[in-house]
Amino acid sequence: MSSVTERAAASPTPVRRRRRVASVLQGLAIAVGFAMLVGGFGLIALDYRPYRVPTTSMSPTVEPGDTLLARKVGGGSVGRGDVVVFSEQAWGGATMVKRVVGVGGDTVASDPAGRISVNGTVIDETYSDAGKGVGAAFSVTVPEGRLFLLGDSRLNSLDSRSHLDVASGTVAATDVVAKVEAIAWPSSRASLLARTAAFDSLKGPAATRPGLLAPAGYAAVGGAALVLIAALMGWVATLVQRLARRRRA
Repeated sequence: MSSVTERAAASPTPVRRRRRVASVLQGLAIAVGFAMLVGGFGLIALDYRPYRVPTTSMSPTVEPGDTLLARKVGGGSVGRGDVVVFSEQAWGGATMVKRVVGVGGDTVASDPAGRISVNGTVIDETYSDAGKGVGAAFSVTVPEGRLFLLGDSRLNSLDSRSHLDVASGTVAATDVVAKVEAIAWPSSRASLLARTAAFDSLKGPAATRPGLLAPAGYAAVGGAALVLIAALMGWVATLVQRLARRRRA
């Protein structure tokens, strides 16, 4: 009767172990990168909408031809200094982009030189061409639930000043559909829209903080980079292994 001697299977070599660990790490990096990519783009797609600007009314902040990314918000959540997207039937019903200068209860006034004051405080509007031209003086009190909106280019904007005979030039807060947070195109001007502190000294709602556009964008770009780097490292490792086998052969 013959006997069979059992031998323990040879344990994996250190090289095989390293290959397995590298493969697992590569798969994990690709999975994390893909999740970041999809999550970032998904958040942007859900919360933001693109808008193209055809006029110079918001220069120099926004130039004609710029494509903006605006976060969907209600008018009740915006403050003085925010750049918003809205549509007002009394203004023709077109989708427009303007800056909030006054909210409900504010008294907004302009002197003949075009300088704007809110509740008696002159606003240092460094984002606009205010004060560079002569304009008609006015003083209006914004009704509750409405907004007073101006273009940053006061010399080229049809805004609340052009509609003073209709609700004192104000727009219902419910007509606001989004808040502009970035210029997406052209690539030479792509940037986040800076928050202005011009109204911070006043009581009441000032310019709001940005949403999650920047973190979502960084996550999407970082995720794409992680996937590409992990895939490239896997390709390089495979190439090195093939070259090593050829040398041994």
